[in-house]
Amino acid sequence: MGYTRDMRIHIATDHAGLEFKSKLVEHLSNQDYEVADHGAYQYNPDDDYPEFIISAAEAVATDQASGIETLGVVFGGSGNGEQMAANKVRGIRAALVWNESTAKLARQHNDANVISIGARQHSEAEALQLIDWFIAEPFSGDERHVRRIGKILDYESKRG
Repeated sequence: MGYTRDMRIHIATDHAGLEFKSKLVEHLSNQDYEVADHGAYQYNPDDDYPEFIISAAEAVATDQASGIETLGVVFGGSGNGEQMAANKVRGIRAALVWNESTAKLARQHNDANVISIGARQHSEAEALQLIDWFIAEPFSGDERHVRRIGKILDYESKRG
């Protein structure tokens, strides 16, 4: 199942992605997505991305548990730390993407619900395209992928 325009998209960044964030909000809003901004809200080179990223990831997990159609977009300088922080939230499968294949496969095979991007690694146009590919791509629903995701969810539920 693909996502619809009625979807909510939670976004978060640190100072490295602050300039890109305003372009992303405009881009997603112009496509009629509901955008929830979890920060950062002002430039501070000493900010700590985990608080912003975890807030967005928790909102994605809460929305999905409530049956709300939602995804997350997190970004920073490389996207690595942001992916790691998001993946600490139960129910989140965040994927660091850097090209069309990784963006689409994250959705098709892993049913990723958060995309992580290195804002300093891509042009604005490239980053927006990665996000568009990610949002548009449906989960395949193939049995092998469902089974594998189930194993991840089982582990996650047992670790407390």
